[in-house]
Amino acid sequence: MIRLPRFAIAAALWAGMLHAHAAITVTDDTGATVTLPSPAQRVISLAPHVTELLYAAGGGAKLVGAVSYSDYPPEAKQLPRVGDNKALDLERIVALKPDLIVVWRHGNAQRQLDRLRDMHVPLFFSEPHHLDDIAVSLIKLGQLLGTSPSADATAAAYRQDIARLRALYANRPPVGVFYQAWDQPLMTLNGEHMVSDVIALCGGRNVFAKLEPLVPTVSTEAVLAANPEAIFTAAPGATQPDMPLPQLDTWRAWPGLKAVANNNLFAIDGDLINRPAPRIAQGAKQMCEDLDLARSRRKSGAQ
Repeated sequence: MIRLPRFAIAAALWAGMLHAHAAITVTDDTGATVTLPSPAQRVISLAPHVTELLYAAGGGAKLVGAVSYSDYPPEAKQLPRVGDNKALDLERIVALKPDLIVVWRHGNAQRQLDRLRDMHVPLFFSEPHHLDDIAVSLIKLGQLLGTSPSADATAAAYRQDIARLRALYANRPPVGVFYQAWDQPLMTLNGEHMVSDVIALCGGRNVFAKLEPLVPTVSTEAVLAANPEAIFTAAPGATQPDMPLPQLDTWRAWPGLKAVANNNLFAIDGDLINRPAPRIAQGAKQMCEDLDLARSRRKSGAQ
């Protein structure tokens, strides 16, 4: 029997361990490298859209905590709460012993993010800007969670949904769109926001795409000057066209506005249009159908 030196035996064992638990490395949405020694087992989500992404990637069983308003899928409502987008419960986060925290950079306070870094728990920053980024996020999270088969399947199905909508609607006659993100003060979303991607996907044109910043404040006079053919807003649970909403009905004071003249005032469930997660395909489908309705009203001259 050949005797191997101890260091050779140790090296062989270490090589075997590395093979069995190869390190996982991905790049997050800030361009930072995130490396885990093995798939994450205890994950905390710090944004509602992140919670949706993690479940969609097959990692629901590994979630041990989430922020408020993490309400989809329904089982997410049972997760322990670790704060909200304004303030995190750092003590609770520490007590849950996470091995991965998925963060929303623009929703979590920088000072608290710095304290999370001090915990030396890997942070993955989730900030999808475009529709295609959602599929990429699913794939990366699947790698970190060790759930790639599930994540890849969800990403492929999502891409098919978006491609189907793009092929059907993107080249239809353009419709000028004002997306009302807030009413007091009056705010919209510029061309860098994912909602603007949805508008373009449906053959629409964001009339305020060139403004800065991402969520610019606009005046009523600016909207009247842009004269959009359709106005959209987000509303909890909104699923029916022509649903009466105060923030939309105020535009009826200007009957000369194209969107008002043709009754193109639409509301979409905010969870389906504002969260960068797979369900945005459902919100996009509704917007595309609403814009087609606006086109039909243009042709018929309906009031």
